[in-house]
Amino acid sequence: MKKLVFILVLSFWAFSSCDNFLAETPKDEISVDQLLNTPEGARGLVNGLYRDGQGAGFYDSGGFGGADVMMGGYMSGYFDNEGKGERIQGQVAQDLQVGPEVLNQFFDGWWSGHYEVISRANTALKYIPDMAGLSDDEKNQLLAEARFFRALNYFSLVKFFGDVPLITEPVESLENIEVERTSSETVYDQVIADLEWALNQGSLVEGAFSMNGYRITEAAASTLLADVYLQMAGYPLQQTANYASAADAARTVIQSGSHELIQHGESVGESAYNKMRTSDTDREYIYGIEYESEIAPSQYPRITVPGVVRPEGINYGRTLNAYRPIEEFTWFYNPDEDLRIQNQQLFYNSFERGGQQYQFGEWAPYLWFEEEAIFETGRGGRDIRVYRYADVLLIAAEAIARSEGVTNEAVSYLTDVRSRAYWQTDRNEIEASLSGLSEQEFVEEVWKERLRELALNFKIWSDIQRTRQYPVPSESNPGEITFVDVVGQSNNWGQTYEEHHLLYPLPDDEIQTNPALEQNPGY
Repeated sequence: MKKLVFILVLSFWAFSSCDNFLAETPKDEISVDQLLNTPEGARGLVNGLYRDGQGAGFYDSGGFGGADVMMGGYMSGYFDNEGKGERIQGQVAQDLQVGPEVLNQFFDGWWSGHYEVISRANTALKYIPDMAGLSDDEKNQLLAEARFFRALNYFSLVKFFGDVPLITEPVESLENIEVERTSSETVYDQVIADLEWALNQGSLVEGAFSMNGYRITEAAASTLLADVYLQMAGYPLQQTANYASAADAARTVIQSGSHELIQHGESVGESAYNKMRTSDTDREYIYGIEYESEIAPSQYPRITVPGVVRPEGINYGRTLNAYRPIEEFTWFYNPDEDLRIQNQQLFYNSFERGGQQYQFGEWAPYLWFEEEAIFETGRGGRDIRVYRYADVLLIAAEAIARSEGVTNEAVSYLTDVRSRAYWQTDRNEIEASLSGLSEQEFVEEVWKERLRELALNFKIWSDIQRTRQYPVPSESNPGEITFVDVVGQSNNWGQTYEEHHLLYPLPDDEIQTNPALEQNPGY
């Protein structure tokens, strides 16, 4: 089955927001009226949301700076960027100097990119309901998909910046464009309303994302909803009743039977993690950013080969390790038991090419390594997964433990993820080690597994934000992790976290052009 990006005829259209959510329409582009004059235009409008996903270009890796989504890893102090001397955001994040002026252009790109997607979703939501030529089922599916993307982007914005302007209608004039910040709680309420509409009234397809034309499914919407509820249960809202809601949403995905964990093959080269690296068609995949080597190539393979090596035949003019786990991060794993930290699983520190062995002296992401792209085409084709089934199991385990206690169900879900990684350890042994834990002890075991399992899914900073806990590994006993208050803790680069670091500053350009906006405290 072809990816959706293969059939995006109208991925780019006239209206795109910039400062204050409004931009002038160039004469050589399609107008909104033209675009929404036919069913094909409406379909193209919603299809284009898939390419942008979370913030226009937010996941795209352009080279030296890595991808914008990697900023949280840099902020955590556990990931480094070999190219930070040429693209400063990684260095600034490690120095905890993420001021509104220093990174104005960088953060303004996030702000504009996310509001651009929201603007396009708003347009779809306004005009599609009255459009002729679409069946009610198709209208509801398109509307549900638009609501999914609006929810995804507001969820990201509220985590990044806290209170943000809530815009739910297309901006079609210069009136009332200076919008004040809306409380985080109200933004979250809108996110939930969008997702519940998508699930209850939208005609979303069942089954796995990759087996339904890479369109948003019921499971994708439920997974995002579970993640939203989990975040709301933690800081800063601390609405702990939402743990039960997160558990219910995660259970919906689990009980649907549409998804499952990838299982290992007969050798470590055929491990679940290597299968994940080489395929986009498995049932663990719930939602992601799509790439296709011929028309929408990924640049992630370029940033998996450290610049200290130059294998013969490499296609890229320059490679670099843009999301390098520092040594302390590797201590989160027990190397004697955990397959994920073995060479050429999630990460790698050496490989063989043409009979020659290349040793890096550091670790690099292997999950994004594509041999054909690196040595032949220079064009990656694998998707970047935003959500997968392992994430759902871990959300369920934590949420159930918080709302119902350390039940057999919660233990089973955590064991599912851990036993795949601890591939030579008996599952019963893992379950027994978890069953007798207190609620807090068990939840911390879930947090540990999220660190290890979702290391390349960019979850680490969101978890620090919502728990206000910072993971500290043991050098002498790898795999042992303790959690301490993040405020007052060192970030591995000689800097100490303060309360204001847990939100990013609003871009200075947005403050200057919209007097209704106020800066976050501490900046």
